[in-house]
Amino acid sequence: MKHDRELQVVSGASPNEVRDPAVRAELKKASVWFGLACAIALVVLLVQPLLIIFAGLVFAAMLDGGVRLLGKVLKIRRGWRLTIVVLLTIAFLMGTFYLTGVQVSQQAAQLSVTLQTQFDRVTGWLSSKGVMPGKSDMSSMAQQAMGSVGKIGSYLGIALGAITSLFMVLVLGLFIAMEPRLYDRGLQWMIPEANRPEFALTLQRMGATLRRLLAGRLLGMALEGVLTFMILWFFGVPMALVLGIIAGILAFIPNVGAFITGVLMTAVGFSAGMHTGVAALSTYFVVQMFDGYVVIPMVAKKTVDLPPALTLGAQILASTLFGVLGLALADPMTAMIKVALQRSSERAEEEGQADDKVAVA
Repeated sequence: MKHDRELQVVSGASPNEVRDPAVRAELKKASVWFGLACAIALVVLLVQPLLIIFAGLVFAAMLDGGVRLLGKVLKIRRGWRLTIVVLLTIAFLMGTFYLTGVQVSQQAAQLSVTLQTQFDRVTGWLSSKGVMPGKSDMSSMAQQAMGSVGKIGSYLGIALGAITSLFMVLVLGLFIAMEPRLYDRGLQWMIPEANRPEFALTLQRMGATLRRLLAGRLLGMALEGVLTFMILWFFGVPMALVLGIIAGILAFIPNVGAFITGVLMTAVGFSAGMHTGVAALSTYFVVQMFDGYVVIPMVAKKTVDLPPALTLGAQILASTLFGVLGLALADPMTAMIKVALQRSSERAEEEGQADDKVAVA
């Protein structure tokens, strides 16, 4: 205690102490910008995990839409409805694979050979016209490209990574669909209390928009896949079943998926003859016209009306920045951004109207 009484404290500011209010304000601004830059860099580094998480949210929205639709018929607990939706989905996939698995695998192998043959024919014709290098040059270029990719181990690694990512998306989506309110409350807890009502409203609208968008996509996929298969099968186009499945899956990605489907159908059709090729090409145009003039307007009235140019531009940007996964998730991301911007515009109008009322009063 005696030594404590003799304690002497040095007076005066230290060299690292900032007492000027202006300097403190500038340092706070600099820290905000520095934190924002670090956040952007972190997002760039973690873009693939973030896309997997977003894909899990999309899958959860699909399951939640099925649960809500089933709730209109069965008044039981949410957990039981989710179990029924998952079991029905698994039963449908296993039943489809059991009934058409052998046929699809045979047609898939035949499709690979047919596409390679058609590619050789087209490149040979272009080479004869002087548009592309000769066949020997194309072979050497292909060998160099294959050598630059790597050995079989790299392909196995890519396939294993894709399967792992798909498994994580499914598990993540299932967990979120089981307790969506739990994660909703968690997100709201991370937002300042004054902004939580606005955040909750925007989040609710995003969820509803995402469910409607995915419901429309699934309906369009089913109609386009079934219609493509039926018309191709009627005209005797080879591999009609696998082409219908491919058309249905690629319908999830508008514009780009339709173009790829058209190329595949045309290549397979002309491999069996001129008449079959014309029938396949006509089928593509009929299906696309039906999808563009009937399915899309009907779905857009009930779901989300995204302009084609906006959708294509978002797909180009997302595929360039994030790859194939970004291309598949471009539409859901665009729809959610559109909802957020619309709500921001509505809030600005509401604040402007409130200010006008105050001024008039």
